[in-house]
Amino acid sequence: MNVFYEEDGGFKVASLMSEADSSMQVEASTGKRSKIKTANVLMRFEGSLSGFLEAAQAESDTLDTDFLWECCGEPEFAFEDLAQEYYGGKPSRQQAAAIALKLHAAPMYFYRKGKGRYKAAPEETLKAAMAGLEKKRQQAELMAQMVAQLKAQALPESFAAKLDALLYAPDKNSMEWKALEQAAAELKQLPVQVLHAAGAIPSVHNYHLGAFLREYFASGTAFPDFSLADLPSDLPLSTVQAFSIDDSTTTEIDDALSVTALPNGNTQVGIHIAAPALGVAPHQALDHEVMKRLSTVYMPGHKITMLPEAAIRPFSLDAGETKPALSLYLEVALDFSIVHQHSCLERVQIAENLRHDTLEPYFNETTLAQDSGHPLWSSLVFLFHFAESLEKARGKYDPTRPQPVDYNFYVSDGIVNIVNRQRGSPMDKLVAELMIAANSQWGLLLAENDVPGIYRAQNGGKVYMTTKAEGHQGLGVAQYAWCTSPLRRAVDLINQRQLISVLTLQPPVYASNGDEIVGHMRNFDQTYNAYNEFQTRMERYWCLQYLIQESITEIDATVWRENLVRLERLPYMTKVHSLPATKPGSKVRLTIQKIDTLLMELECKFVSVIEEVSTTGVDEAIGAEEPMALAETSTADSQPDVAENA
Repeated sequence: MNVFYEEDGGFKVASLMSEADSSMQVEASTGKRSKIKTANVLMRFEGSLSGFLEAAQAESDTLDTDFLWECCGEPEFAFEDLAQEYYGGKPSRQQAAAIALKLHAAPMYFYRKGKGRYKAAPEETLKAAMAGLEKKRQQAELMAQMVAQLKAQALPESFAAKLDALLYAPDKNSMEWKALEQAAAELKQLPVQVLHAAGAIPSVHNYHLGAFLREYFASGTAFPDFSLADLPSDLPLSTVQAFSIDDSTTTEIDDALSVTALPNGNTQVGIHIAAPALGVAPHQALDHEVMKRLSTVYMPGHKITMLPEAAIRPFSLDAGETKPALSLYLEVALDFSIVHQHSCLERVQIAENLRHDTLEPYFNETTLAQDSGHPLWSSLVFLFHFAESLEKARGKYDPTRPQPVDYNFYVSDGIVNIVNRQRGSPMDKLVAELMIAANSQWGLLLAENDVPGIYRAQNGGKVYMTTKAEGHQGLGVAQYAWCTSPLRRAVDLINQRQLISVLTLQPPVYASNGDEIVGHMRNFDQTYNAYNEFQTRMERYWCLQYLIQESITEIDATVWRENLVRLERLPYMTKVHSLPATKPGSKVRLTIQKIDTLLMELECKFVSVIEEVSTTGVDEAIGAEEPMALAETSTADSQPDVAENA
């Protein structure tokens, strides 16, 4: 005796060995024995077991599902009853099994109602199910076409309207994403690589920029309609002639300096900061936008300003103009000690905007002893010696300390020029020390008047932001409030508003222990770090683009640690897995094997050691280099307070 039974969602046949009340011992044609439930047996039959199921399946394949459905009627039925009706008499065991196989294979037509029992699907339900099945078939066919197109590096037509989402925020239930994912799996690539190969990313640079804009400027970079507040009509006019020192790409000029001889033999040093707080009224449309942006965003060849051009120009300290400014005046004695200081709001005449590239030939380490011919040489030299005195007073003067390198990126028409500039030059020190002095003194002014501000502090090596006047160990000052870049940083604008309230004897804009200033501080800290990370990412992109542009196939590098190296003359660090154990600070030569600006990947192979340093020379060899991952910024335009990078 044999049995035809159901198991694991399918049908099987076996010889009956023994039977109990609710179970059977059976043996398959392969000789395998097993125990099955009696309730799972649909039919018993005599005869040969071999080939039974195959013959039943062959018979089932000849049956017409639609015709069977038409034969069923509405009531429930057993498969054997349908077999008898279909075949016009008592069917053979193979014919009955064939009917069972057919019914089981068509769940849209026949609903299972119990062991061996079924019910025909209603006509409307069947039509809907068939339509859905056809739709799935068409979708599968279309998806197969999409996959084939993507693998052939062609972009399917329907992708064009969904590219932004596919690149940055895909709907993983969409047919386009599923096709892209399947093509990527078959090609053993990432989806973005498949899209790039299909021409969906005409500009890799814009792809990286787009990811940033989507997250931080989802509504675009345009400014809302705004109006500036009327400037005070009674601002006094200073008698000084001020000048600024900036990189050639700087367009938002926040700070300027002045040097004036006093009748008593002392010298007055003026630090003049642009005063946009006079025009950007708190809690108005422009202020709301500023507190969303919180900082100017920098990247090689482009920037997204915190303020619109129409709000920058009235306050930027441009040469030949008279602009409102918040000024700190320091009376400096012959020994460079500060004997008096005061702050004020005023209008300042800007005589000149000096630029690094044109100033440095006249003002550098070798021109300090003798007049170089620059009209402001004597003022610059005085400020430099004063800056050295300020640095000594902070306990940070160390002429032997190796200085990090600044890397300035200049991009024009897709061509990048990366200029190395040793940090710590006389003009760097001059600007940095005077800005540190202003930020420290103005932070003290706020604290003395019990007016809240936003400070940078450092304790135990950790740099953080706070609304309390706390020490900054790295800079060696008792307090440090960012105040000198109000055109470019919201924190500086906030602090400037507070300073103006002190100087004008008005209530502060942001109250003590208020949630508003704390909220702005936290938002700024998070956003500013994200902006810096984005800037670093874009600088890495342009480093890779530079290697491609210059057709560089071999490059020297300095070992940072283990297999991590820093490329020569570029702010780019990468791992070289073939690098043998080499002392940090050693110079090595690498072969460039692969450059991928899309995935931001650089593959290099070790060639040879050029120079291996001694153990005692390691710190000196790498001390002047600062890894991009640790640098607060590497573009002079984005960080006027150069010394704070230390």
